[in-house]
Amino acid sequence: MVFVLALAAVIWGIGHLMKVPRRARFYMLGLLYVLVLMVQVVLPVGHPLRELTGGSAALWLILGGFVVLGFAYALGLRRLKARAVRKEAAEAPAPDPSKFREGELERYARHIVLRELGGPGQKRLKEAKVLVVGAGGLGSPALLYLAAAGVGTIGVIDDDEVDSGNLQRQVIHTDARIGMAKVFSAQAAMEALNPYIAVRPYRRRLDDESAAALLEEYDVVLDGTDNFDTRYLVNRACVAAGKPLISGALSQWEGQVSVFDPTHSGPCYECIFPEAPAPGLAPSCAVAGVLGPLPGVVGSMMAVECIKLISGAGAVLRGEMLIYDALWSETRKITLKRREDCPVCGGTAG
Repeated sequence: MVFVLALAAVIWGIGHLMKVPRRARFYMLGLLYVLVLMVQVVLPVGHPLRELTGGSAALWLILGGFVVLGFAYALGLRRLKARAVRKEAAEAPAPDPSKFREGELERYARHIVLRELGGPGQKRLKEAKVLVVGAGGLGSPALLYLAAAGVGTIGVIDDDEVDSGNLQRQVIHTDARIGMAKVFSAQAAMEALNPYIAVRPYRRRLDDESAAALLEEYDVVLDGTDNFDTRYLVNRACVAAGKPLISGALSQWEGQVSVFDPTHSGPCYECIFPEAPAPGLAPSCAVAGVLGPLPGVVGSMMAVECIKLISGAGAVLRGEMLIYDALWSETRKITLKRREDCPVCGGTAG
């Protein structure tokens, strides 16, 4: 029996060192338990392997029973706590989203003293609802800065999980959250940063069926995805819903950001990129690589454009694209024109 317990400890330790998710490690221990029971039942009494693994199935059945009881108790306790929290939340009066709570004015003081933003601009941020598509390289800094800035409601949609290869650039996630869904990892980081905001995580991929209903709930959409199918889908949904789209993209050492808003005389994404590039011409970050801090720069720019758009401060990149070359420390801005024959937004400009 000691041998089996030692083997279980080794499996757990190796899994921890290899960053295997906790659930997967429990599955491996469960498999070990089943194998040991099979040895006890199948092999005859006195067999060396049976003696090495405890010599009796009864001992393992008793131990398994205690483990099951422990898990059942923990699960029941967790459900009772969750029920109590839900009941408390349901009975508590909902805070007025238009009013600042105690501590918020001090938190946003550096915003409020900005002449272009001030109290009215900060209030508009508090009342705003922003959806971020993708909790990866671009979504990470954008989500963190939108949360820190006091955007009242932030939605984040992503179907991926955190892995170690993300952490070089996706700064909203941590090593301890490897294996966790990215939306829940991002939610934990944002709520830890600013408890005054509401975070809505959507653990799924955006699709044609759900896009329209989801975007209807939000004022601004940020697209930080790295595949063209999703970019075109987000653009179509934003144009149909009349929502401004802040789009960012990365490639190795270079990044770009723009605001696509056809309802205010700007082009849409498909005006500028009528077709996706051929396979291989625009490889993903996983294939071509990307400088770690670059998504931080571009994602922060996306957050800046969002804050300006909501508050009415300054001039946003509507009908313009800002391109940043990190390798040569250069920035340039180009003008974007709407296409009258665009199949998505043609003729819809305000």
